[in-house]
Amino acid sequence: MDVDEIEEEEFGFSRNYFLAKELGSSSRKKSARKLSEIDLVDEEVCVLIPIIVQLYIQLELIAPTVRILHSCAVVFGIGDLSELREVAASIEPKHEKEVNELISSYKSLYSKWLFVLRSGFALLMYGFGSKKALIEDFASKSLTEYSVVVVNGYLQSINLKQVVITLAELLWDQVKLRQKTTSGSLCKSQQPFNTRSMSDLLTFLDSPDLEVEECFVCILVHNIDGPGLRDSDSQQCLASIAACSHVRMVASIDHVNAPLLWDKKMVHTQFDWYWCHVPTFAPYKVESMFFPFILAHGGSAQSVKTASIVLQSLTPNAQNVFKVLAEHQLAHPDEEGMPINNLYSTCRERFLVSSQVTLNSHLTEFKDHELIKTKRNSDGQDCLCIPLTNEALQKLIAEIV
Repeated sequence: MDVDEIEEEEFGFSRNYFLAKELGSSSRKKSARKLSEIDLVDEEVCVLIPIIVQLYIQLELIAPTVRILHSCAVVFGIGDLSELREVAASIEPKHEKEVNELISSYKSLYSKWLFVLRSGFALLMYGFGSKKALIEDFASKSLTEYSVVVVNGYLQSINLKQVVITLAELLWDQVKLRQKTTSGSLCKSQQPFNTRSMSDLLTFLDSPDLEVEECFVCILVHNIDGPGLRDSDSQQCLASIAACSHVRMVASIDHVNAPLLWDKKMVHTQFDWYWCHVPTFAPYKVESMFFPFILAHGGSAQSVKTASIVLQSLTPNAQNVFKVLAEHQLAHPDEEGMPINNLYSTCRERFLVSSQVTLNSHLTEFKDHELIKTKRNSDGQDCLCIPLTNEALQKLIAEIV
């Protein structure tokens, strides 16, 4: 595949909510399950050859990523996804007992990490191995009282403005809930956050006028040194977010030279890092989940497999929203697509989404991964469709059930 043919993703964030206080005591259990319910890894598909992963993430060779992966594929004689699976399946994990004991020792530090966050510091996880599962486990067990936004920095492109809008919306929801609980009255309405400038949003996140104790939102940044965040503007934006009084950041790094992204001011007065050495020795399964797209080539069957990999990495609610759209497309093959308003109504009736904002975040992820396309029908309505044949779509639904 030619490098120029590979399109970059426009957005690289996903949201997970931990709003225990809003929905009562029962919702704390629900919110705690959010991240743990995510099927983070398809062991048959996403396990990649360690040498390939090390080449990309650890050594950071200068040659283009696609060229490196293509060379590795030639060396190993990998032609399609089935061969890749066979090779990956033959790799046996080593030192499982010792690794599990190591992870357990990190879990005993959760209360300490929470105290550090409440004290105003940001957590920076570093060390060999993927830290994605560890950070999300920490969030699902220790941050259930707060709203959490997850940013996947290992993607090629991140929309940080949308991330900041999301943080502001969640903080405002939290403020309204707490003020209503304490005083019984609702606070004044705010100008829509999606119409504000970045500076206004950051001012709101750092506002001293929010007279609510311990009112903050958390942002998890997987691979803050990832390819979509390595430029100076993105790092300065992230530093400004971390410096806000109502934001707490948890991030991970994997590149040995990652600290060179920041100057002294960013490290000590904006990010204000509390460094945590947490080598997990876990393979970078999720971070490298798009590598099989480059290594393996195929037709419609391959499209189903790649779409299945993406869907299995999303939340159960996101998968169910996609299934609603797929079922409509199969039931109405002659229509140009499913109107967005109809999709929202159906998903709301099935309790898959609570607002249009939540649905839009799911749709953004689908569009980023090219799972859906937008068309305008003869009535002028925006409709959503899945660019797969009915046969391929039925096969995809069967794989994600």
